[in-house]
This record gives sequence, C-alpha cells and structure tokens, in this order.
Amino acid sequence: MEQTLSLMAKILDKGNRFIISELEANGASGLVPSHGDILALLYMHEPLTMKEIAEKIHKTKATVTVLADKLEKMGFVKREVSAADSRYIYISLTQKGRDFQTVFDNISTALNAMLHKNLTAEEISALTALLQKMVN
Repeated sequence: MEQTLSLMAKILDKGNRFIISELEANGASGLVPSHGDILALLYMHEPLTMKEIAEKIHKTKATVTVLADKLEKMGFVKREVSAADSRYIYISLTQKGRDFQTVFDNISTALNAMLHKNLTAEEISALTALLQKMVN
C-alpha cells in the first residue's frame, strides 16, 4: 500500500508525456495536459464562467485564468462578457477549438487504450471504482 501514491504519480507522468507527444505530433505544441480539463468541459457544456470551470475541474480560479489565457492566445477559446451582468465573463470555444475536438478525442482514445492494454474489462471496472473511492 505504501507504493500507491508513487505508482499513481508514475502513471500520471507517463500519461502526460504521451499526451504532450501526441499534441506535438498533431501540430498542437504549446498545449499541455492541464488544458485538456478545460477543453473537455467546454466540449460538453459551453459557455461557462471561470468560476464554473474552476469548480468543475477542481482548480483555483487563478489557475483556470492562466490556462484560459493561454488557450485564448492560441485561438482555442474566447471570452465574452455577459449581456445580463458584466461581472461575469464566459469562456467558449472558437471554431479552431471546435475543430480540435477530433484530435482531442483521438488522443483521449489512444491514451485510454495505452493505459488499459494489459487489463481485462473487469479489472478496468474495478480499478475505476477503487480510484473513484480514493478520490471521494
């Protein structure tokens, strides 16, 4: 049991290296795995406020702001001030961000295949349940 955190860190490192390599191979160098949390969320629900994004991906608002700034500079997202309340700034995908979803989904599929390649369906299910239990 003492190795649990170390093993999880190794898996995370291997996964992050894989993602970065695939991003570079698909012409998206500059994006990093932490940008994926925001993109994945926006692919499911958009637009969202910085606060909503921060809550859903369990990051601070300051961290989300830095990540969103980079995504905006790279042309993947845009900011829009709420017409109803100018205190709220919404983040939404640009056309470039929407077009990137295919690449994003392909990388996600390849990553999952790599992580699961030596596991049975039952082992994947059990592992997912155990990890979720640890998170909770």
